[in-house]
Amino acid sequence: MSSSDVSIPNFEGATPGNPLVSVVIPAYNSAKYIPATLNSVLAQTFRDFEILVVNDGSPDTPQLELALQPFGTRIRYIKQANRGPSSARNTGIREAHGKYIAFLDSDDLWFSEHLQNQVSALQNDPSLGLTYANGIHVEDEMPVSTAFDRTPQREPVTFDSLLREDSTVSTSSTVALRRSLLEADLFDEGLRRCEDFDLWLRMAHQGVRMTFTRKIQIYHRLANGLAANPILMKRARAEVYSKAEKLPDLTESQRETVRRKLSEIEQEIELENVKEPLLSGRYADARRAAEHAARTASNWKLATVVIGLRFFPSLVQKLYRRHLRRISQQKRAESVRRMAETGALDLAHFEKTASIPEQREDGQIAANAM
Repeated sequence: MSSSDVSIPNFEGATPGNPLVSVVIPAYNSAKYIPATLNSVLAQTFRDFEILVVNDGSPDTPQLELALQPFGTRIRYIKQANRGPSSARNTGIREAHGKYIAFLDSDDLWFSEHLQNQVSALQNDPSLGLTYANGIHVEDEMPVSTAFDRTPQREPVTFDSLLREDSTVSTSSTVALRRSLLEADLFDEGLRRCEDFDLWLRMAHQGVRMTFTRKIQIYHRLANGLAANPILMKRARAEVYSKAEKLPDLTESQRETVRRKLSEIEQEIELENVKEPLLSGRYADARRAAEHAARTASNWKLATVVIGLRFFPSLVQKLYRRHLRRISQQKRAESVRRMAETGALDLAHFEKTASIPEQREDGQIAANAM
């Protein structure tokens, strides 16, 4: 397979060279997952799109290009040196021909009506610049929760609601006006984590209208990449809030929200510094971290943990593990119940039925694959 941009697919129903939607997929260590990801795009009921796969200097490039071979000219493949997910997405946006940009991570999957629903929302309300959707979170190939269970959503989606995290945009479900992305100066390539949160804040600050649907439309795999380290993710969130504080014309209420969030994140990091050594049996480290956390955010729970770690560390570990199991079981049971109601639990069936559509010699997708 060529390591440069290849010809644009001529999908049935699409305008050659001028698609309405450009699907941007950054690829890094994704050879294992990307065939199913691409299959889910090719299985969309909406057809007027192009697909751009941006290889961000991936160490699995030979395997990735082998995995992409069956898709031939149905994708545009772009290869660049490793510069991070922000750069890869920006490359795709700049090279895109569509009016709208649909983002999709290389290990996530779309339900077949995702693009149709999102594009319809944008076209039905031309004042909108971005829309996103609910989805299923997957861990170890098992559905474990829904996105909106983990991050409850409120309308309207505004700069203030994003600052408060009352609204949380899911990137793999997002479709946005390309023009609005460009006017916001795209993703910050200096950020390796939370770069999407930073962009949505800047877009909303510029007045881009956003909305969401509660329909479950994607499968999102958890902790397969940069988001796997909770402390680094929290520090990245803090960096985004520090950037947001420098935006022009913030109200005092907005500045107060930023200060409160920075304080909350610092407390969250302090607690993470207690959890890791406690669970790994490094009781002295856990006690010191708990004592430090208690000094910066005094409350009776932390004071109790400090005393417990001083005199009964193994008991504290045992009780905490039991607590984590109980909370996990409760959340899992509730999430499974909600997902069962949607009929969206069978990930294996989804991947199995999203087979690669047959391609004719003229580049069209066979009608029986539509």
